[in-house]
Amino acid sequence: MEASKFLWVILVVLGTAVTLNNEGVEASHKVYREFESFEAVKVKQLHRTGFHFQPKKHWINGPMYYNGIYHLFYQYNPKGAVWGNIVWAHSVSTDMINWKPLDPAIYPSKPFDQFGCWSGSATILPGNKPIILYTGIVDQNNTQVQNYAIPANYSDPYLQEWVKPDSNPLVSAEMGVNGSAFRDPTTAWWGKDGHWRIVVGSRRGQRGMVYLYRSRDFMKWTKAKHPLHSSAKSGMWECPDFYPVSLHGETGLETSVVEGNIKHVFKVSLDLTRYDYYTIGTYIQEKDRYVPDNTSVDGWAGLRYDYGNFYASKTFYDAGKNRRILWGWANESDTAHEDVQKGWAGIQTIPRMVWLDKSGKQLLQWPIEELETLRGRKVHLKNKKLNLGDRFEIKGITAAQADVEVTFAFQSLDKAEKFDPSWEDMDAQQICSHKGSTVEGGVGPFGLLTLASKHLEEYTPVFFRVFKRQDKHVVLLCSDATSSSLNEKPYKPSFAGFVDVDLTHKKLSLRSLIDHSVVESFGAGGKTCITSRVYPTVAVSNNAHLFAFNNGTESVKVESLHAWSMNKPLLMN
Repeated sequence: MEASKFLWVILVVLGTAVTLNNEGVEASHKVYREFESFEAVKVKQLHRTGFHFQPKKHWINGPMYYNGIYHLFYQYNPKGAVWGNIVWAHSVSTDMINWKPLDPAIYPSKPFDQFGCWSGSATILPGNKPIILYTGIVDQNNTQVQNYAIPANYSDPYLQEWVKPDSNPLVSAEMGVNGSAFRDPTTAWWGKDGHWRIVVGSRRGQRGMVYLYRSRDFMKWTKAKHPLHSSAKSGMWECPDFYPVSLHGETGLETSVVEGNIKHVFKVSLDLTRYDYYTIGTYIQEKDRYVPDNTSVDGWAGLRYDYGNFYASKTFYDAGKNRRILWGWANESDTAHEDVQKGWAGIQTIPRMVWLDKSGKQLLQWPIEELETLRGRKVHLKNKKLNLGDRFEIKGITAAQADVEVTFAFQSLDKAEKFDPSWEDMDAQQICSHKGSTVEGGVGPFGLLTLASKHLEEYTPVFFRVFKRQDKHVVLLCSDATSSSLNEKPYKPSFAGFVDVDLTHKKLSLRSLIDHSVVESFGAGGKTCITSRVYPTVAVSNNAHLFAFNNGTESVKVESLHAWSMNKPLLMN
């Protein structure tokens, strides 16, 4: 059976599996029993996003492309603004920007999921029939099994009703498998030997792993002798994702493509750190093993999709435009009490197109082109010089809800600061906390002050800093929430990541999507991405400002800047 005969797509449920208690099992989300069913009487609009996806109220934590419609299924608490009472909520769209909410697709109702319906994926079977695989919780001991659901009516373009047959569960934990750490089945792929394959996230002790299962008919699954991949001391692997990428160009590949000029991407969400990590490597079909390249490292020393508030992500193959799309969950940095007070929590990041960089060492990400349909009033600036301590305001747009693309240029790298040898054992975030936007440097810090108050009582800087380390330069991208709010309650970290970029032309580009309580930034054309959740008290709505700045001794030129006010999406009619 050739992969080209079928359309493989993914359903992404970005909510991660979570425990119901803390008694010897992974606790992916802290459970607030007193809040989980606390109904929002009045939803506060302050900090609600304008063009990022979120429901009208309560807690959320992905998409499927089928017959011209994108289906977004997501983990949702219909009763409160913290984690609990989780169902599979369902919205549909024709462009992934404008969404129509539907009734929940899956909710606890059977013995095999009576204590929870957690994350999963979907595959389109022969005959153009979608099937969902998801993790069900069968008892109060948090025993996890893998179930399936199918549409009640395939002719319904919105697939509004889903059936969970009594032949569930399809996969249960065998002897030697930790049944309370066994979740998040991936999209299936088809092998030349006539078997479907999926992997399920788990751990053995502190070794993170994904168990591989095979099936000829998608109903009877057998565990392979060896995991597809594992890594010591990495803890529980949640929301795994495994997919091919082309070595040439930006075109996405169906999940079942396993041969040709390709590499494979393997991604996990690490419960120990609450971040997503990926490697690039080779899938050895004959052995059903995945081997990362020597340029990729498993675990928290490895590559990340996003160096900020970004977790439980999944990708899907968009057959309509032949691209691979990445979605992530941008969780709150607020306290549970504040979430309850405002009546909502959690958003989805803007869908991102993802492809392999020409170097073959990392992925590139960029907001989907459909987002540009929301662009409104525009400002364009060019060739504005910034000396040490200079800043200028970008006026004429709505700074609290904007899309900004800017290219910075500099004449020389001679003034780049030396990379302190003591930083070798630090990650980028730690360095950023030492070298913030107000700390004078050589080449940088320079960038944008987003969601800033007029007198800078509050601001979230997104900026570059260039260091000299032996025979090469090191570029740091920071999104620093330290001064983002006068409110001391939220978590306000200095998120940061290194940028593997060629500085031959002495230019660095930055795009930031600013949306009231979220700043999504893409450095150097999507080589390094950072999402920050922030909650200003002064720099809100019309009182938010946007500045470009330079606190480096090397002068910087804003070679080109394009900024747009962003309109709100409309629901589908």
